[in-house]
Amino acid sequence: MKIPQHVAIILDGNGRWAKAKGMPRNYGHAQGSKNVETICREAWNLGIKYLTVYAFSTENWKRPDDEVEALMKLLRNYMKTCLKTAEKNHMKVRVIGDKTGLDEDIRTRIDELERASAGNDGLNFQIAINYGSRDEMIRAMKRMAADRDAGKLEIDDITEETFSSYLDTAGIPDPDLLIRTSGEQRLSNYLLWQLAYTEFYFADVHWPDFTKEELVKAIEAYNRRDRRYGGVREE
Repeated sequence: MKIPQHVAIILDGNGRWAKAKGMPRNYGHAQGSKNVETICREAWNLGIKYLTVYAFSTENWKRPDDEVEALMKLLRNYMKTCLKTAEKNHMKVRVIGDKTGLDEDIRTRIDELERASAGNDGLNFQIAINYGSRDEMIRAMKRMAADRDAGKLEIDDITEETFSSYLDTAGIPDPDLLIRTSGEQRLSNYLLWQLAYTEFYFADVHWPDFTKEELVKAIEAYNRRDRRYGGVREE
């Protein structure tokens, strides 16, 4: 079985999972957060080199204030947990998204996590926080325009590779496989540029119930795809 090098996941269904159990939505988010560590470990054991998860989008700020507050509290706690997990499992962690929109203490914890894990040689784990693909591309274009004004970039130098180098994911290969849980079939403003040639897989289970077995099912489906580029089948 061919293992995709890079898997991206939209972690969907935490609230609905909790509601089905008669629990508050925040309980679902907490359980979903715990499952991230499990899937990171299973992904690495299967041979996946890069894993990128959608943790908090730019649109998530529109949720009820108490839910946003609970998510930020969960994020603060997760940064502490992830620091220990990264050390234990040798993960290299990188946060993508507009960090300027986060509280200073969260930005500090993100910086500590990225610096502490920078030399690790295990799973490359990207967490999308306050991330929206359109926002990412606008920020990239603003930086490109600034470099153009400063004489650092010429119009003729702008290629797909140049543009990619200004994105949050610079230096990271594009995903081979995108998984979205909970049965929803939309991208929700996630990695729109990077997913141009990615295979999509939509799992019916909610994220807290997404297991190693579900991940394997997604990879098996990926292997059954007849991938063609320019009319030539990928071997």
